[in-house]
This record gives sequence, structure tokens and C-alpha cells, in this order.
Amino acid sequence: MRGRLLILIGLILLLVVIGVVAFTFLSPTTPPPVVDSPANGNTEPTATPSNTPTPVPVVSILVALQEIPRGYRFPDSIEELQNIVGYRDWPESAAPFNGLYEADGGIENVAGKIARTDIAREQPILTTLIVDDLTRIAAVGSDAAAILPADRVAVSLPIDRLTSVAYGVQDGDRVDVVISMLFVDIDEIFQSITPNRITLFRETTDGIELLEGIEGRPDVSTVGRVIVGPTERQRPRLVTQRTIQDALVVHVGDFPLDGKFIGELPTPTPIPVTAEADAGGGTPPPPPTAIPRPDIITLGVTPQYAVVIVWAIEAKLPVTLLLRSASSISQESTQQVTLDYIMSEFRIDLPARRDYSIEPAIRSIRQLLASQEIRLSDSAQAAPAQ
Repeated sequence: MRGRLLILIGLILLLVVIGVVAFTFLSPTTPPPVVDSPANGNTEPTATPSNTPTPVPVVSILVALQEIPRGYRFPDSIEELQNIVGYRDWPESAAPFNGLYEADGGIENVAGKIARTDIAREQPILTTLIVDDLTRIAAVGSDAAAILPADRVAVSLPIDRLTSVAYGVQDGDRVDVVISMLFVDIDEIFQSITPNRITLFRETTDGIELLEGIEGRPDVSTVGRVIVGPTERQRPRLVTQRTIQDALVVHVGDFPLDGKFIGELPTPTPIPVTAEADAGGGTPPPPPTAIPRPDIITLGVTPQYAVVIVWAIEAKLPVTLLLRSASSISQESTQQVTLDYIMSEFRIDLPARRDYSIEPAIRSIRQLLASQEIRLSDSAQAAPAQ
């Protein structure tokens, strides 16, 4: 009985040993971490591997590299455009559907276009932010400021039928400015028109006695010492010259109060009711009202030339506009026109004195605007128009 018990205990121990050996060889084993040390040849710590994030898809979109004002016209040159707009990587999921992308030739789509509204720096250029013509710009600010080039300012001056090419100048035209001036001789100290008034005096026992003043200058003639005086006021010398060239006509006439004049439709003229249409009687239509002619024009010029125009207005100088061809880009110099230039250029000889003439005597010729003569004396009245 005792022998059987020992055999049973031996079998149990054998099964336990076999189970331990089977678990040791059949279970997966994890190698111990490698510790860097001089002993195994590694002197730098081993980085722990991390999970690599999934890259976000991006697209190359056109953005503004600087502040672009409303009405700005983008240059046609690609090289100049690269200083104004450029490409930026943009998340594809957030990219606007109406953006200008590099894959679609984005920068070429803004060449020669006009900014419809203000565009901030680094703002994507959208198709809704650029237009082909000024009639589609946004209703922000005045139209005059929108169409002015960046290097120009607007200045206004009066016009009439003669100075505005018979009112043929229209918005968007280019004109040259001609100025006429009258020159007279003046005394450098008094700054008054010569000749000076001479007052003679003599010394007496009572002091100095003033004699009557005489206009003229002392001179010596064959009859002795005399005072040479003029028979009329000094005749001014006329000079005419073209000054400002290629000025932009911003607008002819007064601006609307809201500043909007581009693309605005004119007020329709009511159709008069005829006698047949108004068979039932009634008040006849009023006669058509004549459209008033503009008396002012606004030009876009450089700041320095704007000061020149203001000076001419303050000096009350006659200013005449010359209409340029739409295809003209020349900047030609001209010679000032004086009486000497007219005589020399057109070979006009001074008529000789004759011992005969015609009757009645020719003492004047036609004048273009006799009612608008410029006289030296403010008290002189202009001659009536003939």
C-alpha cells in the first residue's frame, strides 16, 4: 500500500515538471531593452520611435503680397505682377472654390485686370475680387479715386467752348494743357509797370517845391533836355506754350453727390405727348430743355503738375486743352510761340511804309472773343462782341 502511494506522488511531480518545461518553451519571449553604454559601442541614446502623422493635402493659391486698393489696375507684365501677387500653400479642404490656383495659371488671370474692392495682404485673390472694366467695381469710395493711376492726383479747372475743343473732350480722354501769358516791363523796386512817374522839384527859401509829375524818362534830344513819355499804356508781349502733356480726363462737369459716375445710366428724357395721343385734351408738353454745357473739368496729373494748374488758375491765365489721339503715347517738346516765332516760322515780312493807303483806314481786325479780352487795367471795360 505504501509503495503505491510513493509511485502516485512521483507521477504527480513528473507531470508538474513537464508542465513547467512546456510553458517555458512554448510561450513568446520579449528581448530585453538594449541599454546604450560604452561597452556595446553605443554612446548616443536611441530615440524612441513615434507614429508619423498623415500629411494634409495642400494646393498653391494666388494671394496678395501687399495692400491692393480698390480700382488698382494690375500690370500686364508677369515680372511686375510677381512683386504684387504670389503663391502660398493652402489646405485643400479649406481652399475657396473661386480662387486662382497655380495649376490653372493663376497669376496670368490677373494681368491687366482691376481690383473690384480693397484686397488685404496675404488675402487670396478670388475671381470675384477682380474685374475687366471699371463699370463693375464695388460701391466703396468715389469712382474718381478708383480710376486715378497711383502716381496721379485729380485737379479741376474751368472750361468753355473754346478751351475744351468745342466740348468734345470726354471722360477717359487724354489732353495736353496750353497756357498763355502776357509779359510787361516793370520797375524792379516798385514792381509797377514802367515808365515811372517823374516828379520834378526845386529848392526855394521856403524849402522844397514839388512840380507836376510827369510819366516818362529824362532824355536829350536835338532840341535840348526833354522828358520822353509814352502815348499809351505799355503793350504786353504774348507768349503761348504747351505745358502739361498726356493728362487723364477724369470727368467733364460736376460730379454726382455720391461720387458715382462710372456706368451710371443717364436720366431718360420723357417722350412728349403729341396732339393725336392727347385727343381728349390737356396741357401741351413743355418745350424740351436745353442740356447745360459743362463749365468745369477734372484732370488726373502728377502732384507737381497739379500745383502748376492751381498756380495758373490763381494767376487767371488762359488755359486751353488739346485733345490727344487715343493711340498717342508720345511726349514731344514744343517751342513757345511769340510774335517773333510767328514772323520767322511762317516767313512773314514787316510791311513797308507806302505813300498811299486804302479808305476807310484799317484800324482793327476780327477777334475770336471780343467780350473776353484780357486787359491790363481792371477798370477797363471789355468791348462788346461784334
